Amino acid sequence: MNQQQDQLEALHEIRNIMDRSSRFISLSGLSGIAAGVSALLGAAVVKWYLVSQGIKYGASLGLTLTQDNLMFLAAVAGLVFILALCSATYFTARNAKKNSHRVWDSKTERMLVNLFIPVAAGGVFCAILVYHDLLYLVAPAMLLFYGCGLLNASKYTLSDIRYLGLLEIVLGLLASFFVGYGLLAWTLGFGVLHIVYGTLMYFKYER
Repeated sequence: MNQQQDQLEALHEIRNIMDRSSRFISLSGLSGIAAGVSALLGAAVVKWYLVSQGIKYGASLGLTLTQDNLMFLAAVAGLVFILALCSATYFTARNAKKNSHRVWDSKTERMLVNLFIPVAAGGVFCAILVYHDLLYLVAPAMLLFYGCGLLNASKYTLSDIRYLGLLEIVLGLLASFFVGYGLLAWTLGFGVLHIVYGTLMYFKYER
């Protein structure tokens, strides 16, 4: 009985070693929570701004925004991205140090490349939508391309992230039909889903 248990433990250890050698597993759930909180704060600021300017979010949004409005929204989006990136770097580096893992290696590079290729393409596509005054499609497009990026990167990190990617894609498709709820979909996708995912990952892998 003890011999069989020892063999199972040895197989489990071998599997862990193989995972560490092929996947980036230091991604912290706390980084997801921090990114979600940043997105919620950003969405609250945008909502307050639109209301204060008397702008109604919907299919006609692109017809009512001025250049100053666009600059403000872009600044908020940029700030949310910077906060999410900084928090992800900090918590992931802390988690890697805690588990004696390297933060940057070939696995990290593969994960980031596979994540950012769809995300970068999505950023360019969103800029094209803004150019054509199709702002009501920007939030759905962001969710779709981000979900594709997560799905693409899941091959090189924790496999659980693919479920977050799939949910982002589904939410983006729904937001493409219900264009008047783009801000709500953005808030759910980048805010609530990140917090839920980060909390689950924290208790599953880090506690």
